[in-house]
Amino acid sequence: MSEIHKFLFEGLPVRGVLVRLTDAWTEILRRHAAGHAAGAYPPPVQSMLGEMMAAATLMQSNIKFNGSLIMQIFGDGPVKLAVAEVQPDFGLRATATIAGDVAADASLSMLVNVNNEGKCAITLDPQTKFPGQQAYQGVVPLFGDAREKLESLSDVLQHYMLQSEQLDTTLVLAANDQVAAGLLIQRLPLAGVGNLAGSLVSQANEDEIGRNEHYKRIAILASSLKREELLTLDVETILRRLFWEESLVRFEPQAGEAAPHFSCTCSRERVSNMILGLGTEEAQDIVAERGEIEVGCEFCGAQYHFDPIDVTWIFREAGDLPPASAAMQ
Repeated sequence: MSEIHKFLFEGLPVRGVLVRLTDAWTEILRRHAAGHAAGAYPPPVQSMLGEMMAAATLMQSNIKFNGSLIMQIFGDGPVKLAVAEVQPDFGLRATATIAGDVAADASLSMLVNVNNEGKCAITLDPQTKFPGQQAYQGVVPLFGDAREKLESLSDVLQHYMLQSEQLDTTLVLAANDQVAAGLLIQRLPLAGVGNLAGSLVSQANEDEIGRNEHYKRIAILASSLKREELLTLDVETILRRLFWEESLVRFEPQAGEAAPHFSCTCSRERVSNMILGLGTEEAQDIVAERGEIEVGCEFCGAQYHFDPIDVTWIFREAGDLPPASAAMQ
């Protein structure tokens, strides 16, 4: 089962989170393979999307935020867009749009950053918004300070976390077609609670970047974790092998009913609102050409069908649809 484990290093300004996504991740892949003519994602795309899903889960678990965390990578390679979303209850969903051939050994830059124009965006979308409140979004390029292409998602996100939280962060990520896993180690702020919206910005925390010897020692240990170890070993074995000389304070793991799980937020009502946004003329043109409006969810594969009567009702009642005339298939 999928699980999240949080821990502190006793007496030290360092915290950690380890996540292993198993059933939640394989369900994401199964739904994509079943709902698309092309079948399963190519292995390099599986790996990138799985690492995104693990990283997004780590980041959501590390902040106090009542809303969805959405990670997007987009660029000019064969993968035009990849999205991983974590809801407040750790419902997960992910998808990738591919337009072109993916080489069997494709790296991150070959997938999304061919001409060094790729970007990673992280959005915090509050579940309840105050009037005028907008979602917070941070964007970083997929290159380093010297404009060198970054070939690991962990490097991209460590750069993002340093900019957004001004805290040293180490990420180790790995994914295949069975497991998406990640380990996060982070220096604790000098005061207050860190979050991705930048409320932690202070000169004191910025001055501490790269200087804490305890964090640097633990980060070196974490970075020694190999991809195959992260994918195949259980949480207890990983923590014991890496930090056997450290005193850890463990918290109750998020497992069972509280564990990360597949969940899609699409609905017939949301699709109706999307059709409403097209406007009457465009919606009616689609119906005249095709006999209906059919919309498929890229995340879960659900298919929504709206016949001419349904479309008429959408614009007449603004979402109050008649019963059963075009149930989801």
